[in-house]
Amino acid sequence: MGCVQGKRCGRYKKRCSSSCCHYQPSSTSTDATDPFRIYETDSPRGLPLHALSGGFAVVPSAGICLRYASLTQRGHYPDSPDRANQDSFCVKTGFQDNPDLHFFGVFDGHGQFGTQCSVFVRDKLADILSGDAHLSEDPVEAYHSAFLAANSAIHDSEIDDSMSGTTAITVIVDGNTLYVANVGDSRAVAGVWNGNRVMAEDLSSDQTPYRKDEYERVKLCGARVLSVDQVEGIVDPDIQSWGDEEDGDGDPPRLWVQNGMYPGTAFTRSVGDSTAESIGVIADPEVKTVKITPNHLFFVVASDGIFEFLSSQAVVDMVSRFADPQDACLEIASESYKLWLENENRTDDITVIVVRIRNISDSDAAANDGAIQTNNNNASLDPDKLKVERCIVSRSEVNLSKKSSCLELQSCPPDGSVDLRAAPSTQSFHLNGTPSVSYVFLL
Repeated sequence: MGCVQGKRCGRYKKRCSSSCCHYQPSSTSTDATDPFRIYETDSPRGLPLHALSGGFAVVPSAGICLRYASLTQRGHYPDSPDRANQDSFCVKTGFQDNPDLHFFGVFDGHGQFGTQCSVFVRDKLADILSGDAHLSEDPVEAYHSAFLAANSAIHDSEIDDSMSGTTAITVIVDGNTLYVANVGDSRAVAGVWNGNRVMAEDLSSDQTPYRKDEYERVKLCGARVLSVDQVEGIVDPDIQSWGDEEDGDGDPPRLWVQNGMYPGTAFTRSVGDSTAESIGVIADPEVKTVKITPNHLFFVVASDGIFEFLSSQAVVDMVSRFADPQDACLEIASESYKLWLENENRTDDITVIVVRIRNISDSDAAANDGAIQTNNNNASLDPDKLKVERCIVSRSEVNLSKKSSCLELQSCPPDGSVDLRAAPSTQSFHLNGTPSVSYVFLL
């Protein structure tokens, strides 16, 4: 989030009034064939109603498998108890029917119609990329074209995006390469083993006026860049310095038209936001290409509700403590939720995807020793192999609850679709009607 139009009740980056949003049933797909169909349930870690899901995907050409989990948590707004979750997310494995291609994305809507914007862009962007025959040949160009096309599509849709839109952070896994496209201030970060510990490697850079290049670009487009206090005359507007984003005072620089008190966006790129386009807010993504090495242990894709009070390194440290990405998602969301309430009387919407990277050969070897019980077979993981062969964390830190081997992936449909018709209290689900291992836990 980061648009004043949707957050009238305060000066802070993520405050929202009861009048800013209209309730929608869900910001995640409910089609039974969708890989991200999930249940909402309460958590023993103190989170209120949230949605948790997960699965596996093999990348044959790279010899790796991806074990992923996602969690989305509606924000706590005391004055708007029925306010919709404006975040949405997307997990598409076996993208374009290609076993080496997988797509992950988080979309953080803002403004009165933020929920509709995030869902529209999530679906439209995935559809455009899926239909691009040249995606694998040139993912960077495909990304640029898809984002701009999705932006044009939302302008032409029935959604009023004049003062509403969405940020988007997406990752395409194409063989042994990550292609990360970012529009806005959500974030992707990788956990990389450096010989002594797992270090954070930012896969994206927040696009805000704190960045000198983005500041100068929007100024050339006619934007006034001022904090709310500066707009209201409390602070000298000629002081064009706001410190560091990580250590800000809660009143970030925002974008305003020359003769008006709008739109007030705290980001410099987004999809939608047609009014803000006139002062330089664009939908063209920054795309980063990263080769997956044996030291790349996992990556995280998350909305800025996670990173408001947590650094990239703090998030990586939390993921490193858990071998199960679902546990990691719960830990990150719980800590974010707690920090929000310690600093404010409400929370932002929170969405996070954690993707662990493992060698298929490591999984095959691990399957021969040390048993771990699942629903219908004995899969196994050797904690020593986890430590040595993928350099995940020290043995004492590996959480071996609810593990499953990549060997089980052979029973997964190519698109990772799941049928979660079981009661939310169960700890297993069915893949296209066939009982499978319990690697999704609805807590």
